[in-house]
Amino acid sequence: MQNIPVVKLGLVAVSRDCFPIALSEKRRAAIAEKLCAKALNFVEIKTTVENEKDMLKAVDELKANGCNAACVFLGNFGPETPETLIAKYFDGPCMFVAAAEGDGDLINGRGDAYCGMLNCSYNLGMRHLKGYIPEYPVGTAEDLADKIAEFFPIARVILGVKNLKIITFGPRPQDFFACNAPIKGLYELGVEIEENSELDLLVSYKEHAGDARIPGVCEDMRKEMGEGKYYEDMLVRMAQFELTLLDWAEKHKGARKYVAFADKCWPAFPSQFGFEPCYVNSRLATRGIPVSCEVDIYGALSEYIGICLTGDTVTLLDINNSVPQYIYDEDIKGEFDYKLTDTFMGFHCGNTPSCKMCGDRAIKYQLIQHRLLEPAGSDPDFTRGTLEGDIAPSPITFYRLQCDSQGVVRAYLAEGEVLPVKTRSFGGIGVFAIPEMGRFYRHVLVQKGFPHHGAVAFDHCGKLLFEVFKYLGVQDIGYNQPASLPYPTENPWA
Repeated sequence: MQNIPVVKLGLVAVSRDCFPIALSEKRRAAIAEKLCAKALNFVEIKTTVENEKDMLKAVDELKANGCNAACVFLGNFGPETPETLIAKYFDGPCMFVAAAEGDGDLINGRGDAYCGMLNCSYNLGMRHLKGYIPEYPVGTAEDLADKIAEFFPIARVILGVKNLKIITFGPRPQDFFACNAPIKGLYELGVEIEENSELDLLVSYKEHAGDARIPGVCEDMRKEMGEGKYYEDMLVRMAQFELTLLDWAEKHKGARKYVAFADKCWPAFPSQFGFEPCYVNSRLATRGIPVSCEVDIYGALSEYIGICLTGDTVTLLDINNSVPQYIYDEDIKGEFDYKLTDTFMGFHCGNTPSCKMCGDRAIKYQLIQHRLLEPAGSDPDFTRGTLEGDIAPSPITFYRLQCDSQGVVRAYLAEGEVLPVKTRSFGGIGVFAIPEMGRFYRHVLVQKGFPHHGAVAFDHCGKLLFEVFKYLGVQDIGYNQPASLPYPTENPWA
């Protein structure tokens, strides 16, 4: 994963001048010891902040050590103004936590950081500064080391989004208005965008014909898929396209460090390029470079967030079709604790990375596009290039960040799993189960106008993803509420 940030965190202790500075420093050292045991990439900042000059010195020390994230630790009550100004003068995500009592007497060894955290939070709000405060921000050295460890992937997302450019090719498809969304939300999140035409991509693709690197990419594709799982005559074309995207990313990053793509993949693409791009898109996703289908800009952003959070590849799927009653009765009922309405099939033409699919996956052709674009009864030609098969069983988090038609950024997330159930269908597809999915589908996805694409992280990461959305300033975060907690729009008599 070379397209995501590497977090280096600085641990900064603060101390109110009427409390013993040694209390904060002793407690900071105890946290540092626990962080070392976790082998986290961090630096113990030696400047303890009591005043504004100390704050500037600590920020300089953070920068000198190459830190791109910080944890501000209230070892005692803490100085309200200097501690919060760290978030202003340090250019990176800041976490704020406080010490619990118990490592000393309650006369000279009491720090009152529980109280100090209130004033810290109040001052952050007064100054309109962002700071990450965990659900319960007070703890022992061991407690806080665990919370700081959880902050690393959150900080990785924040740094990644802040330095991300989404590169698009082609206008968003006419028949998929759900993929059309205001780019205003991107700028509010700090994401840059570069929009190009399919013609720009085609010109660059043709210029890569005969590229000396193509044979090496073809061989890598053969090794990934295995004999009998690919079309030999398609490899050169697909390798040429992969190199085209990678070179474009490198040349067009500009002032940004990281790149994601949102490409138009039909109806003109296959006939003009000579293949479907799905398999190539899946390969880039395994490198941390998501390539969303149908110029889904917020789909690409959602995928990138999941890659940064988990350090693993993700996919983008249609929340596609219900599970037939007969499949539920044969393979799910009595085997898994899910109702029929908790299940659905997630599908896309073939962009899910091969490492997340069952062993019989193979490069095939896009059945729907074959019907639409090639002569009836003919063998598939340029509609080949999808990566098809059932998605492998796995815990998952289904989620999306989206800017609605009013320019408001919304999000949803829900944890579930891909079941070990054969789909009996085509494409890259899996049987998904999410508790109370039926209600979530109606009162979040449908009610709030989310599009058909959802990003899939192959892990249960709802806790940290929720914190990411909060840090990004998302006010409306939907999730699959339990049956005991009705949605505001839910009919109590239904």
